[in-house]
Amino acid sequence: MRRLIPVLVAGVALACAGTSAAKSGVPPLLFPVVGPVTYTNDFGQMRAGGPHQGNDLMGTKREPVVAVEEGTVQFWTTSASAGCMLYLHGVSGTMYEYIHLNNDLTTGNDNKGTCVAGVSYAPGLVDGQHVDAGQLIGYLGDSGDANGIHPHLHFEVHPKGGKAVAPFPYLQKAAQLLAPAPPSGMAFTLKLTGTIVDATPTELTLTVTSTASWPSHVKQTKLSRVITLIATAPLVTVGQKVVVWTVPAPGTIEAISGAPGALTVDRVL
Repeated sequence: MRRLIPVLVAGVALACAGTSAAKSGVPPLLFPVVGPVTYTNDFGQMRAGGPHQGNDLMGTKREPVVAVEEGTVQFWTTSASAGCMLYLHGVSGTMYEYIHLNNDLTTGNDNKGTCVAGVSYAPGLVDGQHVDAGQLIGYLGDSGDANGIHPHLHFEVHPKGGKAVAPFPYLQKAAQLLAPAPPSGMAFTLKLTGTIVDATPTELTLTVTSTASWPSHVKQTKLSRVITLIATAPLVTVGQKVVVWTVPAPGTIEAISGAPGALTVDRVL
């Protein structure tokens, strides 16, 4: 399923990947982690093994990691420093590295897991598989030489498969996802908890503080996302705290990123 039509997601124009890649080698990306992370432009900083070749996205263990563009995945499990890692060979020609994926079986640092689907990689994912943009491909962790350090995803960007460049400017513009893309052909539903910002006869806008999604069962907390949904004469007031359920929606980039008008209210509690 190719999702390369021009759309506007979270203020980012996602034009055809081929057109964008012709200029910079890197198309507009989806953010690689679903959930709150912190990061700085630490590309090029000196580390024990030399200059840092990516950006470290500091997050919570087992946060979902997704494909930033459509492409093919390649597992890599033989690097002591990288631990459990994955290459994503994007259809644009850009290659991405996902390093220090999860290797723990519990919430603690048990190191009892191996670099396999369901632990490091998404359940059912196989080496060489073609994936859609936004599809779950792995879980954030602390494997390799990140063992015992704050869980994070070391993320690298290699235009045209060549030398690494700073991911920071691409991450700053990347669309943040509310949920991973559901399996092809399936719909997904969101439970949004937040506060009403505005309500019109046709729309409902709220500041979302937490989400839960199905069928992925991914939950996010400590958010501050303003989302506008389609709604019919919602009986709410500005400042009201609510729980909103959405109508099942197809897994388009617009929908999984919460673009204005891409989701419809089913009910408000």
